[in-house]
Amino acid sequence: MTKVGLLLILSLFFAQSEEMQDSTYPKSELIGKFIPSSHPDFVKIPSEFTNKSNIYLRKEALDAFEEMEEAALEAGFDLEIISATRIFSYQEGIWTRKWNRLAMADMTDMEKVEDIMTYSSMPGTSRHHWGTDIDLNNLNNSFFESGQGKELYEWLTENAPRFGFGQTYTSKESGRKGYNEEKWHWSYMPIAGPMLEQYNSKVSYSDISGFPGCGQAPAIKAIENYVNGIDEKLK
Repeated sequence: MTKVGLLLILSLFFAQSEEMQDSTYPKSELIGKFIPSSHPDFVKIPSEFTNKSNIYLRKEALDAFEEMEEAALEAGFDLEIISATRIFSYQEGIWTRKWNRLAMADMTDMEKVEDIMTYSSMPGTSRHHWGTDIDLNNLNNSFFESGQGKELYEWLTENAPRFGFGQTYTSKESGRKGYNEEKWHWSYMPIAGPMLEQYNSKVSYSDISGFPGCGQAPAIKAIENYVNGIDEKLK
C-alpha cells in the first residue's frame, strides 16, 4: 500500500470516528439530566423567535428553524417558539403540578397517569429533553383548525419537512399510540431520529423514576407507546 493510500484510509477512519462521536448522545442528555446553558451544542433562542426568556435549542435545530421562519415570513406567517428544551427537573415540575391537581380525585394512580399523559410526558421520556423539538404559536389544536391558524398548519405540513421538521404527534386515527395529536409540536428529525434510536438502546424503566406515579411507567408502556408513539413517516 502506498503512503498516499494509507493516509487516505486513515483520514476516512478518523472522519468516520468523528461522525460517530458527533452522533452519540449520553443517557444524561436523552433523559434531560444536563444543563443546556453550559452545553456546547446548545444556544439560547433569540427573542425575535420566542415569547419566552432563557430557553435553548440545539444549534443545528435553531439554524434550521431560522431558515424555516424566513420562508414562513415570505409566505405571510410568523412562527413563534413557545417551548423548546425542557430538562428533567422542569418536566418534573409540570408533571408534579398536574399530579397534585388530581390528588383529591377518586382515581387510581394509573388513571392519574393516563390523564396526565394525554398531552404531557413523564420526566425522562419527553422529546423536549433533546433540544430538537419545538412548540409553535399555540398549544391548542383548535387554533390550527380555522382561520389563519389553519392556513399556518397547512403551510407547516407542506413546507416544514424541507427544513428537517416533522409533526411528531399526528392524528391517532391511523393507529398511532401515545399522546393525543399536537398540531403545534414539531421535531427536527436529523438529530431527533438518531436520538430516538439511542434512547431505545440506552434507556430503561429504571431510569424513569423519582416522581409521583413513576412506578406506572412500565404498565402504561411509556417507552414503547409514548416515546415511540410518533408518526410512522418519522420513524
